[in-house]
Amino acid sequence: MWPFKSGPVVPVLRLSGTIGMATPLRPGLSIAGVAGPIEKAFSMSKVGAVAVVINSPGGSPVQSSLILKRLRQLADEKKKKIYVFCEDVAASGGYYIALAGDQIFADASSIVGSIGVISASFGLDRAIERLSIDRRVYTSGEHKGTLDMFQPEKPDDVERLKSIQRDVHDVFIGVVKERRAGRLKGLDGELFTGAFWSAPRAMEFGLIDGISDVRTKMRELYGPEVRLKVVPLERGGLFSRLRRLPSFSLSAAGGLPGLAIGDDLVSAVEARAIWSRYGL
Repeated sequence: MWPFKSGPVVPVLRLSGTIGMATPLRPGLSIAGVAGPIEKAFSMSKVGAVAVVINSPGGSPVQSSLILKRLRQLADEKKKKIYVFCEDVAASGGYYIALAGDQIFADASSIVGSIGVISASFGLDRAIERLSIDRRVYTSGEHKGTLDMFQPEKPDDVERLKSIQRDVHDVFIGVVKERRAGRLKGLDGELFTGAFWSAPRAMEFGLIDGISDVRTKMRELYGPEVRLKVVPLERGGLFSRLRRLPSFSLSAAGGLPGLAIGDDLVSAVEARAIWSRYGL
């Protein structure tokens, strides 16, 4: 028989992927998907710490905020520290969630930051005009069709969007200043432009606390016998849920609706575009 393994157990939450972007086939990170695992992570060990590993280029500011708040609520209730570890990238919403950490660490090659707000779309009004396609939109509110990509861009619509972005950006900045109080070293005009940096530079700015990985840091804190126990996330999309049915196969299910597959393809392209901003 193998000897019984002893040693302190540190729960590890791995939060990977875009935030809030979800389709039936490709669920993103959201409070609905991570609330249960977060609860479990704070209940499964007597060790006064939970490790959170983040690999995310961002996404929904609302879901980022909700995840951060739930992490902090449980940390305060259970009187445990959160140690965050950034992998390839913790940017925008990914960095927002990282702010839940009492301490934040990253690999020397990690990308960190992008404290800003972005909205991207296409202008297809001239394309459909060349194809002699009429765009017919009927609304009961004058701003209901704001920024419709098939209609010419209106300066008032753009300014309205930028006003909302400024409000969201201000909230993000406020969270950074609150969570990193006393540690930030850069000027506002330098930190909050939406720029992102390698981990060593982010450390100079006070956005993270050091260069390390989860296993190395936990061994430093809790000794070489420490055990890391990953808490699995429920990330199953429509395919994985259907596969749990005994009789499921693509042919038996009759195929999936084309709309769901189309939505998933669009979501995959959008997610790829977000990752590519950081050279990944």
